[in-house]
Amino acid sequence: MSTRIQDMRNLGPAMARMLAEIEVLYEGHLRNLGAVEAYYRLKFRFGQHITINALYAMEAAIRGCDWRAL
Repeated sequence: MSTRIQDMRNLGPAMARMLAEIEVLYEGHLRNLGAVEAYYRLKFRFGQHITINALYAMEAAIRGCDWRAL
């Protein structure tokens, strides 16, 4: 089984709950979808509650680095 979203670097419980609502539950789901597409879907679902920092956090989580390093 793939790593759970909340166990990935930069992504905590709140982001995991939001990603679960767009059916992204594991690292593999996020990698397959891509950070940009996940961001678009979160933005559509949650509107102003999703900032550009969410995109940085997801891309950094996929790359395995700190979001501030992007």
